[in-house]
Amino acid sequence: MNSAFAAARLWWGLCALLAAGALLAGAVPSARLDWQPGLAASEPWRAWSAAWVHWSHLHLAANLAGCAVLGALGLSARLGTPWALAWFAAWPMTQWGLLLQQEELLHFGGLSGVLHAGVAVAVLALLQRPGRERRIGLAIAAGLITKLWLEQAWTGPALRQMPGWDIAVAPFSHFSGAVAGVACGLVAGWWRSKWMADRES
Repeated sequence: MNSAFAAARLWWGLCALLAAGALLAGAVPSARLDWQPGLAASEPWRAWSAAWVHWSHLHLAANLAGCAVLGALGLSARLGTPWALAWFAAWPMTQWGLLLQQEELLHFGGLSGVLHAGVAVAVLALLQRPGRERRIGLAIAAGLITKLWLEQAWTGPALRQMPGWDIAVAPFSHFSGAVAGVACGLVAGWWRSKWMADRES
């Protein structure tokens, strides 16, 4: 476990940062932190802080559980620094993607989009490995793609009432996060391959 933690310490640290920020953000009025497209240029830091805003205890609990799952995945898969940096880069990109729905989505908060970005990055990391880890990556990828397809985030209203939720859900944030994660994960994979090739030459 110690060696796994050492390899994935930055990934785990990012999970801890996301969770801690979400827990502490409840002490601040949501309007000071949430994503608002009209303030994207003048207050760009909201692309980060919006992930910490949650609209209900259920919303917060679900996303904290997601942080725990991704943290465990990072430890077991030993997701190193390039993958953690890719996930960090995808964090604000997830919110920037919401500009495509800025006329409907005037406020947004929550970790779910950023968590989808982390899943996408983890999938790309696992797909570069042989054997069992690649099969796990394929299984997770299939689950992620199926979820996004069923949500049909690119059609219909931006905010939707989902069974079992006490808030309106913005499925496009999941899609935006997954796309951001794939984009940043591909860059991380390329950089990692190039770095390894340079070491061997």
